[in-house]
Amino acid sequence: MSWAVRFSRRGDGGELLLRQLDQSIGLSRRLAGCFRDERDARFVEHSVEELVAQRLVALALGYGDLNDHADLRRDPVLAVAAGKIDPLGAQRVSDPGRALAAPATLQRMETAIDHPASRYHRLSAQPALLRVQLLREAVRTLDPKARRVIIDPDATDARLHGQQQGRFFHGYYGDYCYLPLLIYIGDVPVWAELRTADGDAARGVVPAVEAVVAAVRQRCPHAQIIVRGDSGFCREELMAWCEQHDVDFVLGLARNARLLEALAPTLAVARERAALCGGRTREFTQFDYRTLDSWSRARRVVGKAEILGDKDNPRFVVTSLAAAVEPADVVYEQLYCGRGDMENAVKEHQLDLFGERLSCAGFASNEVRLLLASFTQLLLERLRVIGLRGTALAQATAGTIRVQLLKIAAHVTVSVRRVHVRLATSFARQNIFAQAHAQLLGWAETG
Repeated sequence: MSWAVRFSRRGDGGELLLRQLDQSIGLSRRLAGCFRDERDARFVEHSVEELVAQRLVALALGYGDLNDHADLRRDPVLAVAAGKIDPLGAQRVSDPGRALAAPATLQRMETAIDHPASRYHRLSAQPALLRVQLLREAVRTLDPKARRVIIDPDATDARLHGQQQGRFFHGYYGDYCYLPLLIYIGDVPVWAELRTADGDAARGVVPAVEAVVAAVRQRCPHAQIIVRGDSGFCREELMAWCEQHDVDFVLGLARNARLLEALAPTLAVARERAALCGGRTREFTQFDYRTLDSWSRARRVVGKAEILGDKDNPRFVVTSLAAAVEPADVVYEQLYCGRGDMENAVKEHQLDLFGERLSCAGFASNEVRLLLASFTQLLLERLRVIGLRGTALAQATAGTIRVQLLKIAAHVTVSVRRVHVRLATSFARQNIFAQAHAQLLGWAETG
């Protein structure tokens, strides 16, 4: 049997869902305002909004490399998703037949911030404005009547494989990397800031948390706000700021001899239970604790005495929550351990959405890429909440949504007045696709 392979005018059908969503929430339109455009309008064929939409949708579809756009620029469905009225590029002056921007154009958009004097870089992103816009977009998703909002900061590594500006070796990660600061509320990215790896994990977290808290309070004036972080954020500066501004905190606390001594009686009880019952056992206790010199006051510490087989697994968190309101086991098991969901969101950002692909030479350019990954994550989070509610993919990761919903082959026919997109009738998730499309349309009409 012989095979003949021919490529026709096709694209990914899921791009239409992203287009409908982007139009409804206006993400690319508002994001375009964070770029300074000094191009000569006589020669501009791609608006900033179209460039941003092209990049975000491509990231959502799994195209993290700008080189991919050398072929993607001929994708008529992506052109529709980017807002092009001529999806085949037939009316283009300089490059007919290719509706979308070339990799070089997108590359200049991302890297112009590091080339302010170049005559070839007239469209540049403003990372500070992008960061503020991310916060605005994220806070807009919160329920104004929320009673509790948990803010999750996290420091993660973005490994570097070249001579990028600001590269340093990090002893903990054992490699050259950046150390981005990411902050989430639930699954929603609210802050993304690129940092070099030559400082503390908590560096810059207080100004970031301060900005997030101010935005949350404006949106949710009656909400209790809790800052939740691992031991890397257990710093006097952050805890003192929270106490001064009526913000609660639950922070991991690195163990030491004094903490282990305070936990010893509870650990002994846990060992007795393990000997009698077998399996994993855990007990909780609480006590006031103050470091010898770094803390300004004593604070409530919750200790977990856990026995895993023949091993002890002591853990500690420090919190401002009152014991009468939140018992020790609730603080640890329900509040602190909830960080696991946020860590999954960080993994999604870094791996599924290319947040760690920071291969530009300049530091500011790489921060733009980090922020674009965060905006893409926000777009897909909105797809889950608005379009996929009530479906089997309502809690799916970006990678799963991409494979099972967005990457469906679409055949495109363009007439004078219409763009016809045909999807395969054998598509296994067609019911979810149809429901998502209907819900996005309904939300656009009522939202």
